Amino acid sequence: MEKYRIYLRLEKSLSANTIEAYIDDLNKLIRFLEDEGISALEVKYADLQQFVAQLYDLGISVRSIARIISGIKSFYHFLHLDDYVRSDPTELLEAPRIGMKLPEVLSVNEVDGILASIDLSKPSGQRNRAMLEVLYSCGLRVSELTGLKISDVYFEEEYIRVEGKGGKQRLVPVSKQALHEISNYLDDRQLIVVRKDFENTLFLNRNGKALTRVMIFHIIKAQAVLAGITKTVSPHTFRHSFATHLLEGGANLRAIQLMLGHEKIITTELYTHIDREFLRHEITVHHPRNKNV
Repeated sequence: MEKYRIYLRLEKSLSANTIEAYIDDLNKLIRFLEDEGISALEVKYADLQQFVAQLYDLGISVRSIARIISGIKSFYHFLHLDDYVRSDPTELLEAPRIGMKLPEVLSVNEVDGILASIDLSKPSGQRNRAMLEVLYSCGLRVSELTGLKISDVYFEEEYIRVEGKGGKQRLVPVSKQALHEISNYLDDRQLIVVRKDFENTLFLNRNGKALTRVMIFHIIKAQAVLAGITKTVSPHTFRHSFATHLLEGGANLRAIQLMLGHEKIITTELYTHIDREFLRHEITVHHPRNKNV
C-alpha cells in the first residue's frame, strides 16, 4: 500500500487529496476481502464482482461506484506492473455508466434542509421530524417505519428493534438526535385519541391509527419541495443516503448490510449476540448524525 501511494505521487503526479481518496476507496475493498477471508493478492474477478454487486445492493450512487472501481483498477494495474500479481483481475471489471438510474442520494445538507423545512407549529410537525430523523439515522424501509412500536425503542441502550422482511427482527443503533425527536413526539402523541389496537404503534395519523406507506411518501415529497430539492425523494432515498453516507465515512460494508437487514448476511440471533457492539461502533463513528452530537 505504501509503494502504491508513492506510485500515485511520483509516477501519476496526483495531489495529496486525490491520493487519499484513492486509498480510502481501496480500503473499502480491503475490508470486504478481509471479511471474506480473501488475500488482496489472490483476488479473482468473481470476488470483485461480488464486492461491486454489494455496492449496488446498498443503493450506493453510480458516481460513487464508478469512482471506487476506478481506484481498484488503478491499484491492481500497479500490482501487475510491479509483478505482485501475475494477471490483472480488474481487466474485465467495468464501471457503471454515469447515466444509469439508481435511487437518488441526498447530501447531509439536503437531509438537514428537509428536516428544517418542517413546521413544528403544526400538529403533525414533531411527528414528521421524528419519522424522518429515524429514517435517516437507521436506514429503515418504509414498511419497517410504519410498523415501529413504542416498545421497540430502547432509549437507554440507544437501539431500536426493527421487524423486517419475513418477520425477521434486528436491533439497529439509533442516534441521540433521533431519540430526542422521538421523545418530543411522544409528548405530542399523548394529545391524540388512539384507536383500539394501535396503543403501541409509534407513529400515528390524526385519527389515532398507524400511518400508511402512501402517507409517508406524500409527507416526504411535500417536505422535499418545501426544502427546494429537485431530486426525486422517497422514503427509500433516506435509506440509500444512510448507506452511502456510512460507506463514504469509512464504515465496514458488512456492518452496513447488517443494519439494513440484508437477508443473505447473517441470522438475527447471530447479529444480536455477536455483532451488536461492532455495529454500535460503526454507526457511532461513521454516521453524520452521530458526528454532530
